[in-house]
Amino acid sequence: MPDVTQVECWTTEELTERLLEQVRQLCLVAFHGRFDDDDWQHGLGGHHFILQREGRVISHAAVVPRVLVVAGVELEGGYVESVATVPSQQREGLGSQVVSAATDLIRARFAVGALSTGSQSFYERLGWQRWRGPTFVIESGQRVRTPDEDDAVMVLRCAASADIELTSEIACFARAGDDW
Repeated sequence: MPDVTQVECWTTEELTERLLEQVRQLCLVAFHGRFDDDDWQHGLGGHHFILQREGRVISHAAVVPRVLVVAGVELEGGYVESVATVPSQQREGLGSQVVSAATDLIRARFAVGALSTGSQSFYERLGWQRWRGPTFVIESGQRVRTPDEDDAVMVLRCAASADIELTSEIACFARAGDDW
């Protein structure tokens, strides 16, 4: 198998239908079928970081713009979605490559990065930090507590958010499917 050497970056609009379909199929396989239409929509509208091998997408991460409210202050966030690697090629560093590229984009263009995961150690070694404060979703102008997300939300502090307290309240705006 040829080595994968470079992460490619495209916006959603720049991706071909073939690549979009490959990304979607990769996510379905990597998430063992637990990747629905809402999950798919969450990863669109931003930047896609892709590794290909022999013309096939083998690893992907997306960064989409998302407003986050930290301690009452709105911040332009880069939200990481649809991180997936072909299961047979996991633990080869491919996911780290696409997430590292996504992290670089967030640091360059956003005030803060955020994501929700059950794989905290993977992201921690790439510079992400666990959010230790309470999480909320803003729905119809009301803040609603999301205690199930408290241990899943992680952030990437950037220049504009270097001083945020990880024990503050954090909120996102509601969306179809999972809010976080």
